[in-house]
Amino acid sequence: MSLPSDHPAVKPAKVGVILANLGTPDATDYWSMRRYLSQFLSDKRVVDYPSWKWQPILQGIILTKRPFSSGEAYRSIWNNELNESPLLTTTRAQAAAVAKEVADVYGDNVIVDFAMRYGNPSTDSVIRKMKDQGVDKIVFFPLYPQYAGPTTATANDEAFRTLMKMNWQPSIRTVPAYYENPLYIDALANSVRAKYATQDKKPDILVCSYHGVPTRYLMEGDPYHCQCQKTTRLLKEALGWSDTDIRTTFQSKFGPEEWVEPATVEEVARLAQAGQKNIAIMSPAFSSDCVETLEEINEEIFESFDEAGGEVFTYIECLNDTPDHIKMMMGILKNELAGWV
Repeated sequence: MSLPSDHPAVKPAKVGVILANLGTPDATDYWSMRRYLSQFLSDKRVVDYPSWKWQPILQGIILTKRPFSSGEAYRSIWNNELNESPLLTTTRAQAAAVAKEVADVYGDNVIVDFAMRYGNPSTDSVIRKMKDQGVDKIVFFPLYPQYAGPTTATANDEAFRTLMKMNWQPSIRTVPAYYENPLYIDALANSVRAKYATQDKKPDILVCSYHGVPTRYLMEGDPYHCQCQKTTRLLKEALGWSDTDIRTTFQSKFGPEEWVEPATVEEVARLAQAGQKNIAIMSPAFSSDCVETLEEINEEIFESFDEAGGEVFTYIECLNDTPDHIKMMMGILKNELAGWV
């Protein structure tokens, strides 16, 4: 049946897939960093203090100084060729690789894109762009293996906020945490085996460093800490190792509260002082290398290990856009797209 001539255009229905990551500043200058950090640190999922107490501290003190130090950290890892952060480069590459696999399976019935919780491309802009392309169903895929309020939940919140402003909402499915997905564990294990194969001597221990959270979050029911511990255990079992071969730690402490422990920066120093001077370290909670891995681990955490007498420090890259990682994403997406395409 044809539409009346004055009817708004209606495009053929399609399904969308959005890979959602944390975000990135647009540049490393003071004001770009300040905008990004203000958006990030104003998120109640990230810092849940009352606004009347937190915002004067954030806007008047933290954002006066922190953009300089954060900008310096980003400059040390910046993709100068494309003038963007490595996180943006990698997330785009992931989306392109997934789009190719999706096209091979589903043809042009499924559109793949990526969005950021903070910065650009914004979640709002990508959902609206998909709607304009005729998408009426969306699989929203937060790229966080372990669920946490400050990561998975806030990514989903942002998607739902956009839907709240739309007259015609697309249906949406959010991908749950996948920390125990066999394809994810296999991808981690394969990345460890590949890196260890390049070493003259097997490292004394593998440190699995996850982004930390305040201990209060654990006590209030956030499952993140427990899911990190299980990730390490499943990885250990996949590798056929003993408990002494692998360790769980947490990095990136921010603010005065007690955070989950042990702290990576302190633990690597303790290991070196205890005679484990050849260590490997990886970040299973990050789907893409970013400032917390490329700068914090390879600089601050390495320096702590080195100053404590450590000798060999091997960083195992995130899964990024490796074939194993794309295979894992496709395995998850085939399940989530079932019944829609």
